[in-house]
Amino acid sequence: MKKTFCAALIAASFSAAPSANAVDFDVQITNLSNGIYFTPFLVAAHPAGNNLFMAGQPASANLQAMAEGGSISGLSADVIALGATVVENPAGGLLAPATSTTFNMNTDGTSNDRLSFVAMLLPTNDAFAGLNALEIPTEPGVYMFDVPAYDAGTEANDELLTGGGAPGAAGMPADPGGLAGTGGSGAAGADANPNVHIHRGSLGDTDAAGGISDLDSGVHRWLNPVIRVTITVN
Repeated sequence: MKKTFCAALIAASFSAAPSANAVDFDVQITNLSNGIYFTPFLVAAHPAGNNLFMAGQPASANLQAMAEGGSISGLSADVIALGATVVENPAGGLLAPATSTTFNMNTDGTSNDRLSFVAMLLPTNDAFAGLNALEIPTEPGVYMFDVPAYDAGTEANDELLTGGGAPGAAGMPADPGGLAGTGGSGAAGADANPNVHIHRGSLGDTDAAGGISDLDSGVHRWLNPVIRVTITVN
């Protein structure tokens, strides 16, 4: 199966001009949301012309497993098979609102000149943050990019806290913040767009024991971008 990565950034700010084949660099990932947690990130420096996902195309089975339940093992195996430089779970668990994780990557001796990462948003049905095939800067400096969330298009955004998380199982796995309600009737049916697309955000409501959603619109509502990535070339 052909693998292609496509860059998908809402905004970017640069302190120097980027180019390919950086060797040693630090990566910081920051959660920009108010009440959203991120499952363990898969971060990969990889060769150009490969992808974890592509907007406008159906999600792969491994992408679906990550977007619905946070599992990165399948996608990690995909990029490791390409010879990628991989960092799994750099935050050592969930990345909470207003927190960051920082780690080093070194691509010396490889052709891994593109950077990508993915992680699921909790609580959601199948939303994930995705940075796709960013050309890694080589000039020393600090580079910042704001990253959107995508809808995998594989599950209805019903916003019901059912413990679902296996591919094809309806509902959201969990609310790590413990602020979700119960008794929702279902916020939305199947997506009109079954392909990977920019997520429209959570709706929520203000009824903790009913309404259309188990999410609190005053806590869990979010808009893009959801992540900031800062690359420091040493």
